[in-house]
Amino acid sequence: MKHLVSINQLKFAWPGQAPLLHIPHFELAAGESVFIKGPSGSGKSTLLSLLSGIQRANQGQLCLLGNDLTQMSGRARDQFRADHIGYIFQQFNLLPFLSVLENVTSALIFSRNKRQRLTQPAATEAKRLLTELQLAPELWLQPVHRLSIGQQQRVAAARALLGRPELVIADEPTSALDTDNRAAFMRLLFNECQRQHSSLIFVSHDSALEPHFTRVLSLSDLNKGLTC
Repeated sequence: MKHLVSINQLKFAWPGQAPLLHIPHFELAAGESVFIKGPSGSGKSTLLSLLSGIQRANQGQLCLLGNDLTQMSGRARDQFRADHIGYIFQQFNLLPFLSVLENVTSALIFSRNKRQRLTQPAATEAKRLLTELQLAPELWLQPVHRLSIGQQQRVAAARALLGRPELVIADEPTSALDTDNRAAFMRLLFNECQRQHSSLIFVSHDSALEPHFTRVLSLSDLNKGLTC
């Protein structure tokens, strides 16, 4: 089985602090979905930042699509993330005064790769994703800051999925959704990942979502950081 992500002896500590993460080994196959759980402050979001290249590990190897992110410059990691990763941030990271559609299609601005992978115009694909996420068309041209928190969360999800990224990373993506919208979100997320053969790494406190995933992991089982 081909591995999309491969980690070996990865270590990370914030400056002046004790080690937070030490992950001896982890692999993620192409098309696989993994649910990672753990208490607040255990390093889940930091791990996602390392996987996406936002942060760089202090030691070890973290390969994505055969490229070791620990050996890349910050600029190279930023471009790699734009080309290959869709990230649903816990705080959304939307541009507040741009419209919903502009926020979704902003995923393509810095990535020629994602633009080339589209099979229809970007706005058409963005509208399809927003429709699947049950965000009403009358909201699509509204500045995103006028939307509710739950609506903004769905915009962030559509942005992450646009352009068929090889890896989708989701940090507590259902925390602001009610039961119906959570179900719609999960259907879309898994349908899209399956359709484009994307791998999915999903962090959440919501244990009710665990049965959807290929694997469920506790960060404490992966991480030896607190004992090193």
